[in-house]
Amino acid sequence: MAKSPLSQSIWRWHFYAGLFVIPFILILSVTGAIYLFKPQIDRWEESAWRGLPTQNSVSADAQLNAALAQHPGATFVSYRLPQAPGDAAVVRLSLGKRDKRDVYIAPSGDYLASVRPKDRISSTVSHIHGSLLLGKWGSYLVELAASWAIIMILTGLYLWWPRARSGGPRLAGVLWPRWGQKGKRLFWRDLHSVTGFWVSGLALVLLFSGLPWTELWGDGFRTVRTEMGWTDAKPQQWKNGEAAAGQQDDHSAHLHEPASTKPNEAVPASNQPKLSLQQVAAIAVRQKLPFPAIIQPPGAPAKFGPPNGPDWLATTETQNRPEQRKIWIDARTGDVTKREGFDDQHAIDQVVGYGIAWHEGQLFGWVNQLVGVLTALALILVAVSGTIMWWRRRPQGTLGAPPQPPAHKQRGFIALMIVAGFMLPMLGLSLLAVLLLELLRYLAKRVISPPQRGG
Repeated sequence: MAKSPLSQSIWRWHFYAGLFVIPFILILSVTGAIYLFKPQIDRWEESAWRGLPTQNSVSADAQLNAALAQHPGATFVSYRLPQAPGDAAVVRLSLGKRDKRDVYIAPSGDYLASVRPKDRISSTVSHIHGSLLLGKWGSYLVELAASWAIIMILTGLYLWWPRARSGGPRLAGVLWPRWGQKGKRLFWRDLHSVTGFWVSGLALVLLFSGLPWTELWGDGFRTVRTEMGWTDAKPQQWKNGEAAAGQQDDHSAHLHEPASTKPNEAVPASNQPKLSLQQVAAIAVRQKLPFPAIIQPPGAPAKFGPPNGPDWLATTETQNRPEQRKIWIDARTGDVTKREGFDDQHAIDQVVGYGIAWHEGQLFGWVNQLVGVLTALALILVAVSGTIMWWRRRPQGTLGAPPQPPAHKQRGFIALMIVAGFMLPMLGLSLLAVLLLELLRYLAKRVISPPQRGG
């Protein structure tokens, strides 16, 4: 049965969208699946600095001084509380505007190692996933691929949708592959469409939950968030574009250098902190912040928003956003002056927070990680099966694109694509680029082969 013009249009857009995004799907699925296990990867990297002897343990202040002794002139940024008594403390130092070091100090005060946060495995994977290691242009490319992936999935669902058949509905080939049928072509077709159907919902959740991190869409959303009054006077708790890659591993990379955080540095008496780092650490431990819990001194740069004020700040960098909390501690009295948790954020920010936690596989622990891995594997299967289908079906020496229906019969679908282009700006820009290329090709054709006039 011949396809309708609408089906032909959708098939053609699905084909080109898939041809473009398949390489990105493979890269993002693999890196995304790896990043789901960031907590386990980080623990494995730090395994040599855990379970250390606790005899002759020293104070947090002594550990800070030991870290600064390894990097003279460095600035104290944060102190990560040990997860267990025998674990090393992690002192983050700033050696320059973009040079941060995590210094591992044993409970005894001995220096163990100094690591750049950006050199961690999870940070490298995150940068590949977010920007393909190409900086801002890589972020744009990932956003473009994500936008076209949404089109690919939606058009794929239309093509999957069962059509009316004689003899009633048939679920084989729709909800599960027709394993008993002969022919590799039918096998790959069923594997592609059925797997695509089952993974489509989870894939769309991943794609839409990743949009707040992007360059264009993320910046637009941030503007809307501000103009609509969704901020509740609180900074956005996620970064956009290139800065989003590796944001979990560098909470001090983007704003200001800390002020007055070097030991023994002279500060006005009215602002002189009276609490030691050890005293603040003891207060933070009693607050039971989820690991990794960090302490930042007065004036230190915050991960989001302006630098910390005159108080110490105890916070958690857990990827499970609903569990994140911040606690401000008076630098002279030790009183908790302010608390801020996930429930204090605007409802829109909470929705984004839930999406990010799900995207990173930390919302429901290992169940979330398992679902994320299965989603990544299914997307890889869809990409591979689609590639095999195309390669086997295409005529030799051609691209094998579906035929293009007449333009006047595509108006409805083109209108939908224009709407989608406004909602996904990178998609819209790419459509304008395609339109420009088509116009140039048409003009070139007119110049090379001008229409013949009648005699």
